[in-house]
Amino acid sequence: MLNIAIERKLAGLVIDGAIRDVATIRQTDLPCYARGITHRGPYKDGPGEINVPACVGGMVIEPGDIVVGDDDGVVAFPQSSAASLLEAVRAQENREADIIQSIREGRYLGAYGK
Repeated sequence: MLNIAIERKLAGLVIDGAIRDVATIRQTDLPCYARGITHRGPYKDGPGEINVPACVGGMVIEPGDIVVGDDDGVVAFPQSSAASLLEAVRAQENREADIIQSIREGRYLGAYGK
């Protein structure tokens, strides 16, 4: 399955279940997020569907959504929200950078300014 994903140029995998062969997966550049690891193999004949809404960890992902993951987990959002979310993320990064700078300069007063 990993080789098929790589050959078809998938951007990454999000699996609401367990995976195996973790060492092999880590040797690739393909991001793979899963709930856990198992020594057992996958079902070869389903269940599964393509281009339908999917619920992963309580989050509904619609066909066409943007899926982003890092070491802390995975989020998904509609493409139509991308620009406004990017703006909000950059604003939060700036707020956090300001806080870190104030800590380094000894002027941080805490989350409530006290």
